Amino acid sequence: MPSTPHISRRDLLRAAALVPAAGALAACAAPASQPAASSSAAPAATSAANPFGVGDKPLEVWIFDGGFGHQYATDIHQPLFKSKYPNVEIKHNVTKEITKILQPRFAGGNPPEVIDNAGADMMDFGALAQDGQLQDLSPLLEAPSWDDPNVKVRDTIDPSVIEIGTYDGKFSVLGYVNYIHGIWYSQKVFTDNGWEVPKTWDEFLALCETIKKSGKMAPFTYAGKHPQYAYEPLLTMAAKIAGHDVLVNIDNLEDGAWKVDAMKTAAEAMAEVGAKYLMQGTAGLDHVQTQTAQNKYQVAMLPCGSWLENEQKSTTPDDFAYAMFPIPDITGSDAMPYGTLHTAPGENFMVSARSAHPQAGMEYLRAMLSKKAAGDFSELVTTLTVVKGASEGREISPGVNSVTQAVAAAGTNTVYYRVFAWYGQLNDECKAATGELMTGGLTPDAYLERMQKKADEIKNDSSIKKFTR
Repeated sequence: MPSTPHISRRDLLRAAALVPAAGALAACAAPASQPAASSSAAPAATSAANPFGVGDKPLEVWIFDGGFGHQYATDIHQPLFKSKYPNVEIKHNVTKEITKILQPRFAGGNPPEVIDNAGADMMDFGALAQDGQLQDLSPLLEAPSWDDPNVKVRDTIDPSVIEIGTYDGKFSVLGYVNYIHGIWYSQKVFTDNGWEVPKTWDEFLALCETIKKSGKMAPFTYAGKHPQYAYEPLLTMAAKIAGHDVLVNIDNLEDGAWKVDAMKTAAEAMAEVGAKYLMQGTAGLDHVQTQTAQNKYQVAMLPCGSWLENEQKSTTPDDFAYAMFPIPDITGSDAMPYGTLHTAPGENFMVSARSAHPQAGMEYLRAMLSKKAAGDFSELVTTLTVVKGASEGREISPGVNSVTQAVAAAGTNTVYYRVFAWYGQLNDECKAATGELMTGGLTPDAYLERMQKKADEIKNDSSIKKFTR
């Protein structure tokens, strides 16, 4: 497994735009020079029931007070942990300002055990890894799962969690929420109008034309002020056409990676949507405005991630019935089958290596990864976790049901990219260029030429650290 490299403050700041709303990434200044590590608690005796040697010292937990709130911690995760460790006092804390509140604790050598390091003020994971602040969670992967001692934790979670959470060769960050990307719509709207979910791109364009001619609403929109909502389906489309190596090559800054045929086909497809089927005014709207327009039945479809339903719960009509469909088949010979999804773990949890009781911190994460905890979480905040099958058989929201079915259907046919978190300048360029592509300011060829030029500049700049996967 390749090592996840140090990510600079600049890159993480720019990466904030990649994950809207709850779970959005941003960074802080690198932690100050650290004193000698304080002595952590000596582990208690380990056993199958207590694989890390949890003792009786307190467990301090800090939760980011964002779109998911913190009730899931107090009502789900912590009671489950206490059911096995009643003598461990849990000190629960909530903040929107992770860095402001906790960075002094790290500098002082007394960090808390568990941190939901998320939000606009999250700490820089790369800097924390570089300073030896992240507990190696590899033993967590090899531990027996909370539910079944015969199944390891690693076999209960989405494999991408491990690669994306690896820093300096060690699994150190647990992405708990499984962000699934696709095209979102109202099941009520589609049923009432007799519209069917398209499985090919020709069917998608025909549906857009039908909706447009109906005069009832616009066919399509995206967050025009945040064009990453448009480059996400474009890149997913290219991977579907020619295979996930398209994205691996883009991540690795391979020569000509942006100018392959699959990227041109995808850019042409998105440009056509931009030219013919966008809701009026899309370019000037943010994600909340476009999503609210959909709740008001002003537009039929938009690309987004699986946080959408929870984010829009205050404006969504009761009978709206969110659902998501994957990128349709583009050609008659796509390398990846219908149902292929872009998935990425988020809402990142860490255990502090220099905390007083890191053993309890790892056990807390093990409890979080139980099917009960993950399923209860999904019911409460209408979002999938990275735990396989945790929402099966539960009374959950229409959107989560739809995503659950899509993930099951996709199986191993999932893709992701990391290039924009690694190279902030390229992320900036892609957002700007994609915005112009969607509004007709760039032709598909000019768009890809611009992106390749920027990728080459970064590749040839010796001052920029290069990453690979």
